[in-house]
Amino acid sequence: MVPKERLGRERAARAMNAPGGGWDGACGGVRLLLDLCLQCLTKNISRYVADIKPLPPNIKDKLIKLMSMQGRITDSNISEVLHPAVETLDLRDCDISDNALLQLCNCKQLKKINLNSCKENRLAITSEGVRALALSCPYLREASFKRCCNVSDNGVLALALNCHLLQIVNLGSCAGITDASLRALGQNCRFLHSVDFSSTQVTDNGVIALVSGMCSKNLKEIHMERCVTLTDVAVEAVLTCCPEIYILLFHGCPLITDRSREALEQLVGPNKIKQVTWTVY
Repeated sequence: MVPKERLGRERAARAMNAPGGGWDGACGGVRLLLDLCLQCLTKNISRYVADIKPLPPNIKDKLIKLMSMQGRITDSNISEVLHPAVETLDLRDCDISDNALLQLCNCKQLKKINLNSCKENRLAITSEGVRALALSCPYLREASFKRCCNVSDNGVLALALNCHLLQIVNLGSCAGITDASLRALGQNCRFLHSVDFSSTQVTDNGVIALVSGMCSKNLKEIHMERCVTLTDVAVEAVLTCCPEIYILLFHGCPLITDRSREALEQLVGPNKIKQVTWTVY
């Protein structure tokens, strides 16, 4: 016969160790309750926007992630959601403009911002907003502006001059980008290892300026597809100056010929390039 006291202790121990029981269960319940509260807050954000500002940073980070995924961050509420220690903003699905970027003045620790537009061109982000971002966030590592078609060389110049730690820059389909942007990145961003300037106005001179700059030994990934003025000279410059390159996309460039394929075979080992694309005309 097992004493009642011992039986009670064993049952209590099993309850504490069971899923949903004891301290683990209590913590899980608290997390679930917090998630439910944040979901409710996000769905009714217009009613509670004034209550967001006092929330602690760890709660705000969860709220920022949730609101970003649902596209609920706007020019009018972003200042309430932000906090000085925020490091990542993924605003791909959010309808924002330069006004939102002007409100990042206290986000000195921001390291990553994603303003890519997956489908339509984003018109409300311009070089004015990018310049404000660059002046406010000197520790940026990653800045993505794909299809922000009103971002021009002035915005990229501000990024290059103020954000020397940049590692990843996406300017794809920013039609106003020219050689000046690539020259500025090459001259100022030593740690740059991935850059996308597909569907822009860059020429061979811009590519040469980029890959012969201070980032040449770090560049690993270059997207320069659909740049209609690029020639074999640009491809050869990348292969010659960038020993770490392993992704090189240049399809849709009508002036690039079979000479670039031959350069790939001659200048790069068979196992070095992981991804390469080009178009045969």
